[in-house]
Amino acid sequence: MIQDVRQMKSLALAYMGDAVFEVHVREHLLQSGQVKPNQLHQKAVSFVSGKAQAAVVLHWLDNGVLDEEEERVVARGRNAKSGSTPKNISIQTYRYSTAFEALIGYHYLSGNKKRLEELLGQAVEFTEGRKQ
Repeated sequence: MIQDVRQMKSLALAYMGDAVFEVHVREHLLQSGQVKPNQLHQKAVSFVSGKAQAAVVLHWLDNGVLDEEEERVVARGRNAKSGSTPKNISIQTYRYSTAFEALIGYHYLSGNKKRLEELLGQAVEFTEGRKQ
């Protein structure tokens, strides 16, 4: 566990959160019986895309899912300047996606396993619900 995660740059948190969410989604898809590589990739993209991640974090913000500390992490992640511009999504969507990843990275690096699992589960559940 890293000493003071609250002092880390938001983009560093997002970097870690991106990897953590990707692994969680892959495990979820394999556990659900998906085995064809192309099918796995297509389904994974529907969860880890910037649009999907932004939708999740906006849903959390709109529905009071996050506590004050988490909302601060999200705000920092949203306001982080990455220096790169997104190709397929608006800058606003990209920033909320970064905020989502920063929050996931924050909990992972803080060792908040219980809350991390709650949020990862909610993110997958919300995204699956939107696809139906």
